[in-house]
Amino acid sequence: MSVPSRVLLAALVCLLMISTVVRGEKFKRSVTYDGRSLIINGKRELFFSGSIHYPRMPPEMWWDILKKAKAGGLNVIQTYVFWNIHEPEKGQFNFEGNYNLTKFIKMIGDLGMYATLRVGPFIEAEWNYGGFPFWLREVPNITFRSDNPPFKYHMKKFTKMIIDMMKDAQLYASQGGPIILSQVENEYNTIQLAFRELGTRYVHWAGTMAVRLNTGVPWVMCKQKDAPGPVINTCNGRNCGDTFTGPNKPSKPVLWTENWTARYRVFGDPPSRRSAENLAFSVARFFSKNGTLANYYMYYGGTNYGRSGSSFVTTRYYDEAPIDEYGMLREPKWGHLRDLHSALRLCKKALLSGKPSVENFGPNLEAHIYEQPKTKACVAFLSNNDSRTPATLTFRGSKYYLPLYSISILPDCKTVVYNTRMIVAQHSSRHYQKSKAANKDLRWEMFIEDIPTLNENLIKSASPLEQWSMTKDTTDYLWHTTSISLDGFHLPLRENVLPVLRIASLGHMMHGFVNGHYIGSGHGTKIENNFVFQKPIILKPGTNHISLLGVTIGLPDSGVYLERRYAGTRTVAIQGLNTGTLDVTYSEWGQKVGLDGEKFQVYTQEGSDRVKWNKTKELGGPLTWYKTYFDAPEGNDPLAIEVATMSKGMVWVNGKSIGRYWVSFLSPTGKPSQSVYHIPRAFLKPKDNLLAIFEEIGGNIDGVQIVTVNRNTICSYIKESDPPRVNNWKREDTVVQKVFDDARRSAALMCPDNRKILRVEFASYGNPFGACGNYILGNCSAPSSKRIIEQYCLGKNRCAIPFDQNIFDKERKLCPNVPKNLAIQVQCGENK
Repeated sequence: MSVPSRVLLAALVCLLMISTVVRGEKFKRSVTYDGRSLIINGKRELFFSGSIHYPRMPPEMWWDILKKAKAGGLNVIQTYVFWNIHEPEKGQFNFEGNYNLTKFIKMIGDLGMYATLRVGPFIEAEWNYGGFPFWLREVPNITFRSDNPPFKYHMKKFTKMIIDMMKDAQLYASQGGPIILSQVENEYNTIQLAFRELGTRYVHWAGTMAVRLNTGVPWVMCKQKDAPGPVINTCNGRNCGDTFTGPNKPSKPVLWTENWTARYRVFGDPPSRRSAENLAFSVARFFSKNGTLANYYMYYGGTNYGRSGSSFVTTRYYDEAPIDEYGMLREPKWGHLRDLHSALRLCKKALLSGKPSVENFGPNLEAHIYEQPKTKACVAFLSNNDSRTPATLTFRGSKYYLPLYSISILPDCKTVVYNTRMIVAQHSSRHYQKSKAANKDLRWEMFIEDIPTLNENLIKSASPLEQWSMTKDTTDYLWHTTSISLDGFHLPLRENVLPVLRIASLGHMMHGFVNGHYIGSGHGTKIENNFVFQKPIILKPGTNHISLLGVTIGLPDSGVYLERRYAGTRTVAIQGLNTGTLDVTYSEWGQKVGLDGEKFQVYTQEGSDRVKWNKTKELGGPLTWYKTYFDAPEGNDPLAIEVATMSKGMVWVNGKSIGRYWVSFLSPTGKPSQSVYHIPRAFLKPKDNLLAIFEEIGGNIDGVQIVTVNRNTICSYIKESDPPRVNNWKREDTVVQKVFDDARRSAALMCPDNRKILRVEFASYGNPFGACGNYILGNCSAPSSKRIIEQYCLGKNRCAIPFDQNIFDKERKLCPNVPKNLAIQVQCGENK
């Protein structure tokens, strides 16, 4: 008997509905906590978390970055919510493209990881205005982050909207989603005292408000000693295992919301470093002292596109993280931390349920032990806290060597499976290569901004107007212009004596023009925004036009009274006239917001047709727009633009800003803080990509080039004192066993992106030294080293070379009293 199609359809719909309900019920999770840990569905867990911010990369990169984070041993992803991108105008919302928060959180869940949602809505994060939308500043009678009714109204409204959005998408763990923690506010203790009682009342209001939103998961407040009620106070810093005073109630767990993997950089900064060894030590230390969740800030930093960075912050963000700005693994940091997470997971049973104790072995030597007497589960962390001297200690009848400032992890209180200073993960070196396809036949054209004068239709005032009140964060630029009339007797009579234009500015930068001629630029710094601009000028009898282009480099992201911060020109005077100093501050001034090129959007295809472009000069002047077209680079490597021959400005590709550049502001090392800028491949078409550059000061446009980026140089450096790789071990109940009977230390190499090892560039078993990309032979090296490595590795995607004297030195005659190391450097690539 045939069944009508409508009946079949109805049955199918019913089945799907039942399946959906059952599936939703099946994966709902309870998230609670006690003084030892977070508890999910009644089970304790160790949490390895990493900060990855969805707007700091295009959505096309999300999946790959998250997959690499999971492969690195993470089980939690942490992100802020960025109020100013989601509500740029009051009541107007944007959750599209790389602002699609819901899609990002769902993706985390699809990969089987948890999420921490830091709602804020103040986030700092080196993000423009700390995440606040500019319109919030203009709400009458508002005081940010205090017991202030207007601020609390808008903060609660936005917070509730985000929470409701997550609930509607069923993204909280209590609904079956990945979110296990939420955060309200951010490091409020740093400004709380400035508000006195208003601060105390505000932080308690914020915590109570958040809890009443009923997410079904715990709330946290970072750096907040007086986090109210059930809200967990957490630690931020580089060494929370030693600096955190602990939760404000014994019923709350020890959580670390920010372990800084390096430090963000501002223009004018030297390079920021934090070694893999130091980072691993801090995490091992934290877990050895009752910690159960540690978050790397950042695990992937990404890019501050457009004008999204806060004051003076570079476009590149936390490039020293385990995954670099281009989405490539920064080795050995990524691999060394992956191995740490594996070692700690071997310790989970005793670590989460064992009884803690500490044994001291003298100055700077100690063991943190977790033990279950009944089950014999035992974990030990042997610590040498001395940063200058290695040590050997005897623990339970066995001797253990500890390099300086290191921790050895013993998941059974016997076997060393990991030491924070002994890196057995591979290393890599990043390289930039000029693209042949992208740089072929580049034909630059230019368009120069007009210098406005007071005669034009400008916003008039009796003195220069404050910059942010005028621009309202829609542009970095504000013109101030005035004119002065001088007779001959005002001007110096000698040609070698010139008047000086002196301007006191609240920041951040200024370009000066007199009678249409560029006279120079001045700027402040991240630490001191204010500066004084002083330049000699040539004046003429009659009317002289003074035009000043005020420039800001992002809004501040921290501190008290953000709504009362100001920028721009404060006083203007001309010194050295025959009649003395002429103060022109209180004269008639005209203001013009933004640039003509911004107004016409000349960085887009449609906008570029609105202005007349001319052939470029070898050395361009100030306030010049450039454009050209280029084809997508060959291959699939990430790409970037190198602008070392320019000064300061911004770059667009197909109408999308890749951020501010500033290569003329040199660090103390004599080099710019950043000269290469990431162009996501998602921004490109196969051919005819519009590249637009606005240059504020001047530079050589012909020196600009498109480069591809790779980490095809990979290395390994193994010492005879290193333990075998941690993946050689497994836990069977309370016993740590070898996965393979012949488990031993080895040098493991793996090329990225399924590439093959094409050649061995360096190999030495002996006493080589140096770093990946720059190894040097010592006075002891096995002659067969390179041949042996080639036999193991050439033509393969990955290889493992045993650290075995029988392979490299069968006759055992090689430098008998010299400790042996094995250094290898290979080049990966595509077989042609």
